[in-house]
Amino acid sequence: MAKIGTAQVRSLDTAWQGQIQSGQHQWKVDEPEKLGGQDAGPAPYDLLCSSLVACTMITLRMYAQHKGLDFGKIQVEADFFTNQEGQEWIERRVQTEAALDAELQQKVLNICQKTPVTKTLLRSVEIRTELG
Repeated sequence: MAKIGTAQVRSLDTAWQGQIQSGQHQWKVDEPEKLGGQDAGPAPYDLLCSSLVACTMITLRMYAQHKGLDFGKIQVEADFFTNQEGQEWIERRVQTEAALDAELQQKVLNICQKTPVTKTLLRSVEIRTELG
C-alpha cells in the first residue's frame, strides 16, 4: 500500500471557509457567493477539476519529454457538470502551443484518458470514513 496524496482542512470562523493544508502548501477553500460563501477560495468541485487538469498537464509534459517532443506550453481546462437526472460529467479541453498532426492528436487524447487522476475518476474510489 502506498499513500499518494494527503490533505487536511480546518474550518474557519466564516461560514463555509476552511484552511487546507497538504504537505507544506496551504490555501483557503470556500463556496461561491451564490451558495452562501464569500468566494474566498476554490470550491470543492473546483479543486476536483484542478486535480484533473494538473495531472493531465504533468502527464503530457512527461510524455513529451520521454518521446523527445516539444508541445510548447500546454493548457488544460475542465468543467464539472450535473443535471436534474443526477448525471455527472467532466468536459476537458487541452491546447498545446505546438501544432500537432492527426496521429499525435489521437495519441494525446489517448494519454489524457490514462492519466492517474483520470483513471481514478473513471473507476471511482472507495472512501472509508471514521470518527476520531
